[in-house]
Amino acid sequence: MNTPFTEILTSEAELRELLGYPSEVVKRKSIHHLDHHCRNFIAMSPLLFLSTADEHGSCDVSPRGDAPGSVVVLDDGHLVIPERPGNRRFDSLLNILANPNVGLIFIIPGLEETLRINGQAFVIRDEAILDRMKARDKRPTLGIGVKVEECYMHCAKAFKRSQLWDSGSWPAEASLPSPPAIIADHVNSAEFTVEVVRQGIQESYEKRLY
Repeated sequence: MNTPFTEILTSEAELRELLGYPSEVVKRKSIHHLDHHCRNFIAMSPLLFLSTADEHGSCDVSPRGDAPGSVVVLDDGHLVIPERPGNRRFDSLLNILANPNVGLIFIIPGLEETLRINGQAFVIRDEAILDRMKARDKRPTLGIGVKVEECYMHCAKAFKRSQLWDSGSWPAEASLPSPPAIIADHVNSAEFTVEVVRQGIQESYEKRLY
């Protein structure tokens, strides 16, 4: 493996010697079902991040955003995420078909703690379930069903360090990266100029959001 790193840890013992062990609360906070606290958190969350991996362990993380309550909790052990229209790469879905292990992080605006859920996922098309996930009169063709194995609250340190919810820390709009310019450069084709890409993105947002 060719890397610029010269001091790489290779064991848990090395890690523990440097950073120590979790507190008793941290060790005991994980539960294995969706209690009323988890259900309420999910119901209020408009954004989650879905982590998947293929059969070789290559990983992907995908944001999933929708109106609060769009993720349906079926019972104490199962939830379903609607599969809304995307770019048709299907990275998450293909990974789930090859390797069902997933990790989720649910976020509520203004709250710095997050809810983490780990479990086994399935690509589903149960009509009765998908009917409950209609948005703008459109039912998703597929959903991601998750069998919950672990739930726990994650501390707020990352959000405190990043000041994510503090608008005073946000960069000026004029200084933000330009997604159309980035995509055009990465595609690297005379056919797909920045303006062509920009129009394509805008059309997708306007016509294929649901």
